Amino acid sequence: MKKEWIPAILFFLLFTHIAFSKSDIEIVRQRVIEETLRITVEDQTVKQIFTDLSEDGSWNYVNYTDVSRTGFENRIHLSNMVLMARAYKSKKSSFHKNKKLKFAIESSLNFWVERDFICDNWWHNQIGTPTNLVTLLLIMDGDLPKDLVEKTQPIIGRAHLNASGARPSGDRIKIAGILAKNLLYNKDEVQFDDVIKVIEGEIKFATGRGMQYDFSFHHRVDRVNNTLSYGTGYAYAFAEWAAYVAGTKYAFADEKINHLTDYYLDGICKHMIFGKFPDPNAKNRSISREGTLKPQNAATAIKLQKSSGYRKEEIKEIIAICREDKKATTSHATFFWQSEHFTFQRPEFFTSVRMYSTRNDNMEVPYNGEGLYNHYRGDGVNHISISGKELYDIWPVYDWQKIPGTTILQKPELIPEKDIQKDGLTDFVGAVTDGQYGAVAFDFISPHDPVKARKSWFFFDDIYVCLGAGITTKTKSTVATTLNQSLLNGEVLVWENEEKHSVKKGEYQMEEITKVYHDGVGYIFPKPTAINLKNDEATGSWFKINRQSDSPKAEVKLDVFKLWLDHGSWSKESIYQYYVVPATSAEALENHPENDVEILVNLKDLQAVKHKGLNLYQVVFYKGGQIQLNENLNLTCDGPGILMLKVKGNEVKEITVSDPNRELSNLHFSLTAKLESKDENMQIIWNEKSKKSNISVLLPKGIYAGKSVSLKF
Repeated sequence: MKKEWIPAILFFLLFTHIAFSKSDIEIVRQRVIEETLRITVEDQTVKQIFTDLSEDGSWNYVNYTDVSRTGFENRIHLSNMVLMARAYKSKKSSFHKNKKLKFAIESSLNFWVERDFICDNWWHNQIGTPTNLVTLLLIMDGDLPKDLVEKTQPIIGRAHLNASGARPSGDRIKIAGILAKNLLYNKDEVQFDDVIKVIEGEIKFATGRGMQYDFSFHHRVDRVNNTLSYGTGYAYAFAEWAAYVAGTKYAFADEKINHLTDYYLDGICKHMIFGKFPDPNAKNRSISREGTLKPQNAATAIKLQKSSGYRKEEIKEIIAICREDKKATTSHATFFWQSEHFTFQRPEFFTSVRMYSTRNDNMEVPYNGEGLYNHYRGDGVNHISISGKELYDIWPVYDWQKIPGTTILQKPELIPEKDIQKDGLTDFVGAVTDGQYGAVAFDFISPHDPVKARKSWFFFDDIYVCLGAGITTKTKSTVATTLNQSLLNGEVLVWENEEKHSVKKGEYQMEEITKVYHDGVGYIFPKPTAINLKNDEATGSWFKINRQSDSPKAEVKLDVFKLWLDHGSWSKESIYQYYVVPATSAEALENHPENDVEILVNLKDLQAVKHKGLNLYQVVFYKGGQIQLNENLNLTCDGPGILMLKVKGNEVKEITVSDPNRELSNLHFSLTAKLESKDENMQIIWNEKSKKSNISVLLPKGIYAGKSVSLKF
């Protein structure tokens, strides 16, 4: 090779590398712009926005002076600008390249940058406002005056990695995304590369704020479950960028995409009814917003699908469920031990239990005047859903002292909203699950009222059992355990003294009730029970539960179904027990087999249920004790724990255990059956004299404490 060729070759290689780099960033930039423009806007909407614009670039229906946490209608101004920009750039719009509309966009943008509105809520300053402004720039892409664009940069620049809101694993990934889009707009390749690495690095487990090791999500140090609020935004922000940079030099590592996919499918989707409707139990202050339970779109799943083929069939099913109303096929029993949240799904129904402990606060603080009646929404709440629509926008008229699954002291009015968030008072809160079946236990002591109870739930394929014992209060106010509260939908039937009859609208106290039916769900009482039932109109307003300035103040009227048990005043060691039969009909409920499920015991220190068809036993020991499971099988536990046993004949086939207290290194128990296993997590010593297997199970520690251990024989 001639020496004079070498510099030319080196220059060619360098030029090729630079061209390749520019090509990659241009690919990403174009993808972002195309995605931004994919959202369409109705011409009539834009026409009205354009018509209402004042000469100074403002809208007279926007209150620009109230920049409080409950106000800041200024955000409407930002939204209007983005809508006009979409129409200006859309070839399908009659406003495409309209000069007057362009002037309106510039005028309204100038109005904003000259005044630089700051909200008392940091979120708008560091996320909301910068997001809208950078979106506007990307849509217009060079069609705005340079000096006007320059004035936006300090405002957009509040979204930076050292911002107060850019907390690791919280809103950091969102803020990094805003910064990345601004860098793309400015074609700053060097800094863009750095920020993309930050976004990729945020997909990780955390012990504080962020994605928990059980795939739930905590936004704050109160350890409240935020999976369906901040956790979904976190997932979408990563999935969005994973799709944008796929196939370029910026592409994320497979292990990061796989990790996010696991979180999406095993965390977010298992907090959703059929992977489509939000579990009301996983909502916090956002429960007080209109449309909070609307079906979710498939945006995150679609972006993950574009980024990787990992778990593609499950991702494909979620997309079909969300977009095509495909029936879910997934069955699971999942306990999120870091968040004290249990979910259970079969293709026909979804149910969940929300709890809290000394490790987790009961509920999110009612920030920004939202969720003002959430005092009891962590107290063992047990929602049941067949359609995902049973509670849609019921919240203005909701009775916040009769929440399904809870045992609540009934008062004339709730305590002040400043006292909503409380630390839990007990350690014994948890569940045992093998992934398909599960039992949940809550040693409940109310941090708000003088009420305590031992509450448990036992979940099977087509039925679950709810037990309560030791219900005690030292007050003249009555205590109520609520079975359900939902929108009234169809006929309400009761079986009174074995006689079935329809219940007209009204409020009733009934004796000797064995069954109740409403909206595809049956309730069975093993012994005739006195109940309270109300199926009538209820009134309220959104503004009562949400003091945001745009919260509707008009009176809302809805027909509501409520079913509850009254434990009376000065309750001492009261109990309750009932079965829930989801996805059933009145006829099927009437003929439901009586002996398939058996309550073995419902005491303050011990609660247990047997499912005969499944040969499955579920037992909650609040302290050490013993129970005769069947004629040949006796179970003794040395201390507190939850156990689930699968048997076949007289043979024990599988045992699953957990420690709700999160204190033990080993769980010790014995069975009157000779067991053998080579499992390293278990030691078995056979006592020939007592005919018992003495068993010691090694329990998870640290971040995995509270997780179940399953052992097969």
